[in-house]
This record gives sequence, structure tokens and C-alpha cells, in this order.
Amino acid sequence: MANSAPAPRRGEPGDPGARLEPRRSLAVCALIGMAVMAAVDEIVFHQLLGWHHFYDRSTTAVGLFSDGLLHTAELLALVAGLVLHADLRRRRALAADHALAGLVLGLGLFQVFDGIVDHKLLRLHQIRYGVDVTPYDWAWNLGGLALLLLGCALTVRAARRTRTGPSA
Repeated sequence: MANSAPAPRRGEPGDPGARLEPRRSLAVCALIGMAVMAAVDEIVFHQLLGWHHFYDRSTTAVGLFSDGLLHTAELLALVAGLVLHADLRRRRALAADHALAGLVLGLGLFQVFDGIVDHKLLRLHQIRYGVDVTPYDWAWNLGGLALLLLGCALTVRAARRTRTGPSA
């Protein structure tokens, strides 16, 4: 008697039509990267060091409330990113090189956005108070820029590998 196992459904292991999704892999992992860097910022600088709150232009209670909102947004983004990542993996559509590039891009995007927009343009908070913030700003923004540049290099490498095939 012949094996009567049903054929694999679309996206399941063994599906001959499963295709990698490089752009979605990059975007999903960029979301995860932004959420992770927001968590690092919130935990290290807001909670452990107590250097600032997300919004420091009001009372301490408002600052703590704003930290709670940031933490909520970061957790929602992380959960959403992980659900989307799991879906890509389930469908065997995760492009690993693009995922790594997206993760690093997300880390850098959050840090540069926070350093330029939140710290300097909107002046929601500074990295630290009571000291010359110049070295902190340079370190923060150059660190974010380094992550962005590394993410861009990884994105270019991933795109080249996708065009030339996995053996290149």
C-alpha cells in the first residue's frame, strides 16, 4: 500500500514552493533590533544608572510614567517582532543574512534616532545631567552610527549573496 501522508501545506517543512523573504526578514529583525536597543537604554540608563527618564521636562512622577510608556512600547514591538520572526521561520522564509543585517540596523536606528531626535531636536532628555554631556553625546551617536554602518555593510553583503546564490 502506498504512503498516504498528505502533501505538505504551503510554508511547512518539505514544501517545495517555500521561498526566502529577504526584505521581510530584514524589516522584522530591524523591529526586533530597535526594541532590544530600547530595552537596553531603558533598563541601563533609566533604571540601573538612573541618569534620565524618557521625558525629563516635568516632575519625577511624569518621568517615571514616560519610562513606563517607553517600556510598554518596547515590549509590544519586541513581541510583535518575535511573532513575525516565528512566522518567517515556520514558513521557512527567514533569510538569515538579511535577518542579521536587519537586527544590527535596528540597533543603530534606535540609538541614532534617540541621540539626535530625542536628545537634541526634541530635548525630551539628555543622556546625563550635571556633567558636560559632549563626550556622552559623541559616544552615544558614534556608537549608533557604527551600528548603522555595520548594518548597511551586512545588508549589502546579504543582497550580494542573494543575487549570486548561497555558494558565493
